Amino acid sequence: MSHENNHKILNIAVIVAALGYFVDIYDLILYLLVRNPSLHAIGVPDAQMKEIGIQLFNYQMVGMLCGGIVWGILGDKKGRMTALFLTILIYSLANIANGFVQTVEQYKWLRFIAGFGLAGELGLGITLVSESMSKESRGYGTMIVAAVGLLGTVLAYLISEWGWRETYWLGGILGLLLLVLRIYIHESGMFRQLKEQAVSRGNFLGVFMNRKQLYKFVLCILVGLPVWFVIGILISYANEFAAYMHVQGTIVPSKAVLIHYIGAAIGSIVTGVIGQVLHSRKKSLNIALITLLIFTVAYFYCFNASAAIFYFIIFLMGISQGYWGVFVTVASEQFGTNIRSTITTTVPNFVRGAAAIMTTLWQSMSATSNIMQSAIIIGGVVILLSLIATYLIEETFGKELNYVE
Repeated sequence: MSHENNHKILNIAVIVAALGYFVDIYDLILYLLVRNPSLHAIGVPDAQMKEIGIQLFNYQMVGMLCGGIVWGILGDKKGRMTALFLTILIYSLANIANGFVQTVEQYKWLRFIAGFGLAGELGLGITLVSESMSKESRGYGTMIVAAVGLLGTVLAYLISEWGWRETYWLGGILGLLLLVLRIYIHESGMFRQLKEQAVSRGNFLGVFMNRKQLYKFVLCILVGLPVWFVIGILISYANEFAAYMHVQGTIVPSKAVLIHYIGAAIGSIVTGVIGQVLHSRKKSLNIALITLLIFTVAYFYCFNASAAIFYFIIFLMGISQGYWGVFVTVASEQFGTNIRSTITTTVPNFVRGAAAIMTTLWQSMSATSNIMQSAIIIGGVVILLSLIATYLIEETFGKELNYVE
């Protein structure tokens, strides 16, 4: 195959992976945007809005946790592209069905199924791009995937005013269109070579039996925890924190989500470029986490601040959280080709699954203290753990990926 054709396939691989993550983020954020109007529409009383809203969010996150394991293993056993076809198909059908829900119970299970389907998008896409690009430039490819994907928030916000049922249907249609586009993508060359070797593939349980692999796996998860602490608690419930701190003006959660994710899209580019320029993923992650800590502290000091300042802090937190793409790339680079899809897909979904634990813990702790104290405790713990994990994790910039565990 000519160099020109390789280059063309690479471009398509990056574009399709980016669009897959775009649909992923669209759906994740769409729920946060239409949560209240959709629950009102199916008869949930105001007194139960927060409790049921968190339950639905947790169903979606647990679905992603389960799906991450299934799609990751399938990606290593049957191929990255086979898994990518199935993930988007299940998600698309679940989202179309989600537009027809009439009860909370139906809503819960369709959020679970949609989350299960979406779970493979980012990890499989990053795996495919990482294995298709040179070791020196793959950081740019994964940076594009993350930045374009995060802009799915903008589309979700713009059309969420159409009506919550219509926005779910559109998500399903977008997924089906992406399914058609994937016909033009070739399987990873590294995976094709792997299939010819007599080696175990996608052995997820084996990670827990190998001390070194388990150590790396846990470190990867810890690095990503602050992202979903901020999104799942501080941004999703920005209006409640603003009311507690007497922020001057009205804070709308959907607007907070939009502003935060625009910042995250910018941050994806900034963090990715820093990693490439410094030739270090670890330095890039450290800079992002330290700035995130600073901006999170600033968030908690917004007592009597104007709405404009509060939104600006939310935007700055988003820029710091742009390290998500680098974080998933690092997870992908930690392990051999025979288990890379499994790790790259499970790690971000374990982080998302941890969001269900963090939001439940926050709700429980808030009942005995207040929303501010409980959030500070949870945030302090997860950011500290992520800084320690980043210090301990292996530097992977320029690492050769064509090897097996």
